[in-house]
Amino acid sequence: MHRMTDREFESAVEEALANIPERFLEALENVAVVVEDEPDDYHFDILDEPDCRGASIRDDELLGLYDGVSLPDRADGYDGDLPDVITVFKGPHERCFGSRTELVAEIGKTVVHEIGHYFGIDDARLREMGY
Repeated sequence: MHRMTDREFESAVEEALANIPERFLEALENVAVVVEDEPDDYHFDILDEPDCRGASIRDDELLGLYDGVSLPDRADGYDGDLPDVITVFKGPHERCFGSRTELVAEIGKTVVHEIGHYFGIDDARLREMGY
């Protein structure tokens, strides 16, 4: 297990976002990307909701979660009061991946995976795509 400081982990998430093609970043509207140490009951409750778009899970560890309304599901009346939230979890990443290189690569995959949910792509298709 490789450990990162909070700042190193946040930098890896920022780097992952910087590697997303500009046309996709420009299409993100009212979305916050946050880092949390560990998922809590709130995050696991979202997984149980019937309209949950999906999450990044490995070895029963929740790596990332998209909490929001996907772009295709937004109706004309969508007012975007609260931002959608993409959460990337530090502890589960550290437990699942053994080296810094692997950890950074997987953080990148998690960020892309959760952004994919914003665009309406389901977990099965994201796995097919390597995310």
